[in-house]
Amino acid sequence: MRHGMRRGGVLALLPQAPMHDRAPEREAQTLFGAATALLQYTPQASFSDDATVLLDIGASLRLFGGIRMLCQRVRCTMHRLGLTAIISCAPTAAGAALLARHGGVRIMKKERLHQCLDRLPVSALLTVAPYLDWLEGIGCRTLSDLRRLPRAGLQRRGHTHMLDTLDCAYGNAPELHAWIEMPPTFRQRIELNERIEHADAALHTVQALLAQLCGWLSARQLAVKQVHVQLEHERGRQAVTPTAIQLALAESTWQDSHLIRLLKERLAHLEISAPIIAVVLEAAETEPMAPASDKLFPEPGGSPADYKRLVELLVARLGADKVLQASPLADYRPEQANRWVPVMATATSLDHRPLPPRPTWLLEQPVVLPLRAHRPYYGARLRPVSPPERIEAGWWNGLLVTRDYYIAEGANHCHYWIYRERIGDVDGREPHWYLHGLFG
Repeated sequence: MRHGMRRGGVLALLPQAPMHDRAPEREAQTLFGAATALLQYTPQASFSDDATVLLDIGASLRLFGGIRMLCQRVRCTMHRLGLTAIISCAPTAAGAALLARHGGVRIMKKERLHQCLDRLPVSALLTVAPYLDWLEGIGCRTLSDLRRLPRAGLQRRGHTHMLDTLDCAYGNAPELHAWIEMPPTFRQRIELNERIEHADAALHTVQALLAQLCGWLSARQLAVKQVHVQLEHERGRQAVTPTAIQLALAESTWQDSHLIRLLKERLAHLEISAPIIAVVLEAAETEPMAPASDKLFPEPGGSPADYKRLVELLVARLGADKVLQASPLADYRPEQANRWVPVMATATSLDHRPLPPRPTWLLEQPVVLPLRAHRPYYGARLRPVSPPERIEAGWWNGLLVTRDYYIAEGANHCHYWIYRERIGDVDGREPHWYLHGLFG
């Protein structure tokens, strides 16, 4: 069998051969998705004949640790997309494309490129397909044989594009490429080959979409702040509303490793009402990519970005209502001066006069302290080591407090935050001492 045979001829030779109908639109979409994902390694990519993507990696070798490491990264990205690829590297793009169709090699010098191209069959040039029988009839079987033929005769009997491609592959003519341009927004959809019953089984498709997102972000020099994922279900009469996943990030990113961890946690706890037939990913909010850190040494305990990624992972695993942060309120009463809000929400900040030291651990309910030798007692007698801080507030909402707070020291040199009800309490009760907090 040969490439280009008709369906009837194939079945005549192999009656049991499996036949598949091609979908040009889906093939083009898959090829564009692969090129989009590869833009994270270079800003210059273009399409060639026969489902080939050309990358200009001259300026990327040092960034990614050399040619071998870069090829390994490209191969991993293609695997994440669910595709297999033959990778070749050469000083010319046309030469790399020809070598990729016949096994794939890595060549860095032009002399070595000429040797490898000379051994390729003449059928490697797609433009010679109409003249292949004529070339084989005159004994022209390799590209080396084709180069030795008179150029004037080839131009009369063949197509001029054939010689142009040959010259570009050998580096004898300049190459012109139409670089791929990314749209201003990102929204990609992948239709599944079969229905998926569980949400976590869609992780592979989500990873493919995230790889494309990272390529788009690198090409546009952007970082994503919010990602929307839709799991589409049945359409038509039995239509089911798509399942939406909204991923809000505390700090924008342009790498997929952190996004994969977050979506993996969300999908593992997600229950769907119908099988999944397609996955849609959209970059809902983006911002300019932040420059690299100019610090020589890393910050102790991790950078602020590491802390925010940990918070995002906890939110994805436990839920937004389980991870909270303090949001201060304009109230001098300690038990009323704070409220807890989700960590992804914006907490309020107050600009007021500096307060005296506050304990790191505030008790939910103050503990009554007994008196021994006219001093409050908590495992040992407590000795005040600070002047009193008077707080009197809450008369407007019926939660009046009249207290004198002290920082007290125990026999073990631990510090406590205690208060005494002010003498002359409005309720006529005897003043008591209370423990309200502990210092670290």
